This record gives sequence, C-alpha cells and structure tokens, in this order.
Amino acid sequence: MLRTSASRVLDDSDRDEVLALLDTDPVANVFVSSRVRAVGLNPARLGGQMWGYGTRGGLVSLCYAGANLVPVNAGPEAVHAFADRARKQGRRCSSIVGPVDAVSLLWERLEPHWGRARAIRWAQPVMATSRRPPVPADPLVRRVRPEEFDILLPACVSMFTEEVGVSPNLGDGGALYRTRVAELIRIGRSYARIDQGRVVFKAEIGAVTPHACQIQGVWVAPELRGRGHAVAGMAAVVEAATSCYAPVVTLYVNDYNHSARAVYRKVGFQEVDTFMSVLF
Repeated sequence: MLRTSASRVLDDSDRDEVLALLDTDPVANVFVSSRVRAVGLNPARLGGQMWGYGTRGGLVSLCYAGANLVPVNAGPEAVHAFADRARKQGRRCSSIVGPVDAVSLLWERLEPHWGRARAIRWAQPVMATSRRPPVPADPLVRRVRPEEFDILLPACVSMFTEEVGVSPNLGDGGALYRTRVAELIRIGRSYARIDQGRVVFKAEIGAVTPHACQIQGVWVAPELRGRGHAVAGMAAVVEAATSCYAPVVTLYVNDYNHSARAVYRKVGFQEVDTFMSVLF
C-alpha cells in the first residue's frame, strides 16, 4: 500500500494554482484547462468536481471528475488517492481518459470495484501541429450556420456511433448531445463542407485555451472516403484554428486507425504523447 495523503475537492480559490499546473502541459491538458478557464472550479458550473493532490500552494496533481474522469500530472501516489475517492463515490463518468500511465494505473485500481468496461482504447496517439499545413486546404470547408443544424446532426450522430460504439441518442434520447452540437455551431467552432444539403466533411474545435485547441469529431461521408476530403478538410480546419483560436492544434486518435493517422501526418501533425480511454 502506498502512503499517500487524501485528495481534496478544489474550488475557485484554487483557480490560479490549478491553471498554472495545467499550463505546464497545455497540449495534454487542453480539455481540462478549457473547462476551468470557461467556468471556474465551482462544481455546479464545472459539471463535476476538480480533485487536487497536494497542499494549498503545493498542488501536485489534478483529476477532473465530471462526465469524464481525467487525471492530470498524476503519479502513482496521486492516482492512488484519486482512485480511493472515485471508488468511494461510485462511478458517475462515462469514460476515463488521459495519459496512458495514469489511466492504466487508475483503471487497475478501479476495475475490481466498477466492473468491466464496455471498451478500452489502450493506446491513442496525441498529435499536434503549430505550422501551416503543407497541403492545400479545401476552400469549401467553412463554419456551419445555425440553420444547418438539421443537416449536420445526422453526420455528428454517425461519427459518434462509429467512433464510440454506441449511439449518442441512448439514455436521454440524444438531448444532451444535440445541445452540444448546437452550442459548437452557435459559437462558431463547427466546420464542414456541405454540398447540396449533404455533409461531405466535418470537424469541430471542441476545446480552446490561449495555448492550444483540440479538434474532435472528424468525419467524412462513407461513400466519399478515399478521395482526399479528409486531408483537404483538416488542412482548412487547422488553418482556421491557428488563425482564430490558438497557436497549437491538437487531437488524439486510436492507434489502430492507420488511415486517420496518415491523414493527420499529411496535414503536418506529429505524435507528441499517448492517451488511453476506458469507455463505459
């Protein structure tokens, strides 16, 4: 048994220290950092809790405990403390995601109590770029307009189902997912090529900080794959992201998705880290 101090629930008085820790690795921490910067650490606004490991003024590690459980800068002792709190609280998340070493150890400690996962993505390369794409961008990729929500939504549902293995319409009938799709359109972070009412390519910029932004939801209509739409579309989204949001663009991808990894390398992405996801 490791000797550890317990984790604690953080609040807005810890915000500056939390952001300083998150900014030590702005690419790996872009999702959690974007949440904190947007809404702070109050659980009601954050949509969960932020757990800290270490004394006030000496914060060492974090764990975002919301719809996802996301460890940050978590070594073995911090993981043990976070696992203890998660075990006592019971599973409330739909996934555990983050750096592979921390997530694998966290899951090792939680699996006996939470039971089997629906799926485990053992290795997900984190890729990043800060340069102009070396390939031409698709000039027809643009921000999706609010009145195009009904056109975009089926593509989003198809992407989610293909990627995660279950439909986002389960549970609440898809209400929460539709709200998120609409929100990304409203704030101008949903991009697509739409030809005659059909989505050819789409992607979203899901998390944004002053240092980095994260692309998610990359999808090409199945009947149009293999024609270069993904490369040209991603080049357009990267150009928009670096122009409008942050100097570094990042994403993560399943290691077995060789075609997607090849697309991202053509656009200029390089592998910089490895994540792991446990899906429930």
